[in-house]
Amino acid sequence: MQSSVYGNEYRTTMVCMDSCRDGVLVGRMYNPYLPNGDTFKSLIEFLRKMENLLDAMQFPQSFTALRAFSPPPSMVRKPTDLQVQEGACATFAVRVLFRQNASWQGSVTWLEGNREESFRSVLELVLLLDSALNTAAKEENQQPSPSCEA
Repeated sequence: MQSSVYGNEYRTTMVCMDSCRDGVLVGRMYNPYLPNGDTFKSLIEFLRKMENLLDAMQFPQSFTALRAFSPPPSMVRKPTDLQVQEGACATFAVRVLFRQNASWQGSVTWLEGNREESFRSVLELVLLLDSALNTAAKEENQQPSPSCEA
């Protein structure tokens, strides 16, 4: 019996925050399922694209999705530069383990801060991202940079 259809690398999405001005996040996201990555220009756009990615991969499957034996969606090869992507403000490894109660559960690692935290909902994930961006802005000359204001 096959224990898992997909490897763990598909669970993790690298999120590169390039700008956070007046609370508007701009950045990029990379996942082995996305051969060239994807960009976002707001928090809502990031959340929608992440949800669409999780739906397309069916991994992890939403708890409201009907279960059936069916062939898995075709996966693309992992891009070689996935690990070297960095954001101008911050870089996060978002790992979604479950999608229960109409939300996401998993962990987020702030790479520059070398910290990992678990989240139990999308709101908690957003608050963790905001906290890291605020901390990064404070640490950089005690003043937020123009592109990384929190």
